[in-house]
Amino acid sequence: MVTISQIEEQIMTLPDGARAELASYILRSLPTAYSDDDGGVAEAMRRDAEMNADPSACLTYDEFKRSLAR
Repeated sequence: MVTISQIEEQIMTLPDGARAELASYILRSLPTAYSDDDGGVAEAMRRDAEMNADPSACLTYDEFKRSLAR
């Protein structure tokens, strides 16, 4: 039986586009992330207020990209 580690190792050899397509396929196969009546709007507003209250806690897009590379 193939382990998740083995699958992950093979996936990481795929080109970016193929990995993105696979990730999208897997995410679509999962149940809906939000079961809120508002579709997650309350959570988005909570996070927005949190970022407005303390902008220093936010990441820039470049910082976010660098964190993914680690």
